[in-house]
Amino acid sequence: MRVQRVLMPDGAESWTVLAAGGDPVPAVEGFLAHLQAMDRSPNTIRTYATSLKLWLQCLDRLGVAVDEVTVEHVSRFVAWLRAPAENVTVLAGGAGRCCPATVNKHLAALFSFYDWQARNGVVVAQSLVAWRRVNRGGYRPFLQHVTGGRPVAIRPLRVRQSRRLPRTLTEEQLLTLVEACEHLRDRFLLLLMAETGMRVGQALGLRHADFVSHRRELRIVPRRDNANGARAKTFEEHTIPISAGLVRLYTGYMFDEYGQCDSDYVFVNLFAQPYGRPLRYQAVHQLVRRLRARTGVAFTLHMLRHSRATELLRAGVSVDVVARLLTHRSSTTTSQTYAHLDVEDLRAELTRHGTWDRKDPT
Repeated sequence: MRVQRVLMPDGAESWTVLAAGGDPVPAVEGFLAHLQAMDRSPNTIRTYATSLKLWLQCLDRLGVAVDEVTVEHVSRFVAWLRAPAENVTVLAGGAGRCCPATVNKHLAALFSFYDWQARNGVVVAQSLVAWRRVNRGGYRPFLQHVTGGRPVAIRPLRVRQSRRLPRTLTEEQLLTLVEACEHLRDRFLLLLMAETGMRVGQALGLRHADFVSHRRELRIVPRRDNANGARAKTFEEHTIPISAGLVRLYTGYMFDEYGQCDSDYVFVNLFAQPYGRPLRYQAVHQLVRRLRARTGVAFTLHMLRHSRATELLRAGVSVDVVARLLTHRSSTTTSQTYAHLDVEDLRAELTRHGTWDRKDPT
């Protein structure tokens, strides 16, 4: 059983799960086709396909069909994921094959699959989807007006996991990485992501028309037809401010390196063939590997986003504003992910509110 890349008739990329004989698994194929129709990112579909492949492998070992499962089988799936090897049980404090966060990721895909089946009338799937009424008792949650008191689906099983703080870069590390870049294009890419907190897919999908230089603005536009497969991971267009320095860097890149290249895309192949083709994810990942080797800084491009969000929150920028800059759909996501404070942050806040370094009562 394996996850297989698929090219759709319109050229779009998707993924499916193939059984041992090489045929698609019908139930899973329908769900993945649903995700494709809902315009989910190919990377998202691949993640779901990988999780469902593991689920099918586990069911095969248990001798249970997809339409015969119970919550007990889901529990055994969790145990199978966490076991470091076959017939081995994880003891308290031990390390499993999958960490709790990875297990929860697979469970999220699993319950999304059965929620979709339940909505299509599959009886056994309905027993795997737990429901909770949001208006029980006197408490009315924040989104009660959206659900109208109707029951909402929740996951009946979740592995407890410790919270992991986002990894960030110091100003010195960022400067080291920028100085290690061989080309102005690469320096511009790093500084663009560091200043705006953009995702790499949003940067790779940029067109020249998205830069409104005279207003120092940048548009993030979700497009399905990006030739390099870049995805903005947002359903709405966003306009964010950029600094005059970033505008000057973009202009310098256009004159010094981009030159006569005929392309709508901002980031293109200029130093390798095929010349002028929009830069792809693989090329950026290769750049990251080269910079890691040259500088010794173990970083990812997403750390630039983490660093920018943390910097803004520590400077006192409201969570709502940071959420808009990061193109989050909800400020709750921003708060849960980035509103973390270390000891120095706590000391600064106490000092600012006058509750620190008070006179010793003794």
